[in-house]
Amino acid sequence: MSEVIYLTRERMRELEDELRELKTDKRAEIAQKIAEARSYGDLSENAEYDAAKEAQGLLEARIYRMEQMIGRARIIEAGNVPNDKVYILSTVKVLNHKTKRSTEYLMVSAEESDIEQRKLSVSSPIGKALMGKTVGDVVEVNVPAGKITLEIQEIRR
Repeated sequence: MSEVIYLTRERMRELEDELRELKTDKRAEIAQKIAEARSYGDLSENAEYDAAKEAQGLLEARIYRMEQMIGRARIIEAGNVPNDKVYILSTVKVLNHKTKRSTEYLMVSAEESDIEQRKLSVSSPIGKALMGKTVGDVVEVNVPAGKITLEIQEIRR
């Protein structure tokens, strides 16, 4: 059985819109390129045809992956998430014991993570360590740069 993917309503809409565009505009664009390449004659030595067929295969694989993701997705609303522990869609303020700096993260699914926007995947090493913890808990996490110690200072929705 496939793993459930939790998404915000906004992200689900974005994925559905992207999938619709891939299935209509992009498919039509690639079909046009294939037809144009066919018109050049001999397909056995036609680089344009080969490139267009490869692009078609990549597009179909991407469409398939997106359909699978959307099929496994469940919408989660921030209002339905308790704020006594760290859950998906919780905003968590943590203190890094080494740097003595606090940082806030929004806990999201892997599909929505964006570290520049401080959206931390619940399946990342830090995300996994924080999930289910409460204010005051201290976690040690192995990351590529070494081991870090984080203390949960605040949890909110």
